[in-house]
Amino acid sequence: MNRFFLRAVAPAAIGLSGCVFGSGADVLDAPTQQVEVHAILEHREVAGVGCLLANDIGRWFVVAPGRVTITRSSKPLAVYCKRDKLGSAEEWWGANYQANRLVGNILYTAGLQDYVNGNYAYQSVITVFMHPAKPGEGDTSAADPGSPVF
Repeated sequence: MNRFFLRAVAPAAIGLSGCVFGSGADVLDAPTQQVEVHAILEHREVAGVGCLLANDIGRWFVVAPGRVTITRSSKPLAVYCKRDKLGSAEEWWGANYQANRLVGNILYTAGLQDYVNGNYAYQSVITVFMHPAKPGEGDTSAADPGSPVF
């Protein structure tokens, strides 16, 4: 065999196959992503805030600050947060195209991963800014005690 091949090309090919095929679990797990959610009210982080995250694929609930695993989509992620007598928030987060995964997905899945939204991702840390509750808003004395708040 050619010495050039053994010294230069073979190690490079093995190294590249480790990058592409070694990340196979990442490619196969691409439809999900873990997101960390934080809620801010009047320049301070607020704990115990219930947040609902939703896109065209599903809905997930998390108590902020906290983490949740969601399913990726090319559509925006809606984030609704609320804490009684404190405030609420409603924000939308766009999906970002992950071009760095394109080469691995083409080589590993022949480009099929694009069809399951694997190349789109949301920010890994989502910070929502809450609006203070208005006077009388969130008063639970008039509400049915058996009904869910959020």
